[in-house]
Amino acid sequence: MSATDVEVAAELATRAGELLLRLRARMGFGDPPALRDAGDQHSHEFLVAELARLRPDDAVLSEEGEDDRSRLDADRVWIVDPLDGTREFGEDSRTDWAVHVALWERSAGDGGGLTAGAVALPARRMTLSTDGRFPSLPPCGDPPRIAVSRSRAPQFVGDLADAVGAVPTPIGSAGMKAMSILLGEADAYVHRGRMKEWDSAAPAAVAAAAGLHVSRLDGSPLQFNTPERLTLDLLICQPSLAEEFLAYFRTAPIGPAQ
Repeated sequence: MSATDVEVAAELATRAGELLLRLRARMGFGDPPALRDAGDQHSHEFLVAELARLRPDDAVLSEEGEDDRSRLDADRVWIVDPLDGTREFGEDSRTDWAVHVALWERSAGDGGGLTAGAVALPARRMTLSTDGRFPSLPPCGDPPRIAVSRSRAPQFVGDLADAVGAVPTPIGSAGMKAMSILLGEADAYVHRGRMKEWDSAAPAAVAAAAGLHVSRLDGSPLQFNTPERLTLDLLICQPSLAEEFLAYFRTAPIGPAQ
């Protein structure tokens, strides 16, 4: 029996992560830029080749590949980030990096939607996917924890945290920020300003399948396989926090990212 789309997403994300771990072990951390570049390229080549073999009729949108605009007319588009958290990947002992594999289908909902996705956390030896096999959502922290960039924490997250009684929690890649909610290490991930679709697609798919709130900051649904390849802003959080966070952004200017 051929693999389902969810199985393909999970298998490829996992195997790409294993490839990246082997690359880390072989190259070491003496030349971080070379390691990061090799990780991006090797994982991209693996994912594109395997998708061409397993799903030859589908389009692919990858961070490391040229944008084939024929995807805009395709019925099925795989959106992949071969190495999310390249900075963290190049640092010894860091585990907060990921591999993203998601599938967008035109037939899903009004204007298309995500139908499968997986986020591999290779350094933690785990892959979370939309297969429905999730543990119960962990209890919300008291105070709630908002995942934030460990190197570029934006001011607006501090303002939001003060307004809702939350605390910023530094975490690396976008995928790790989103998955940290499922792992009980954070309670929300908020991104103001544009981000690329490959950063957001798989985390959004997995988070939604697990029962988390997923939307733009105004509460509207996310859009994928767009001409601009952009997610304009993003809220992923425990369901119990959604209304308070959305209410804050209804009154606070969203504006460009800081």
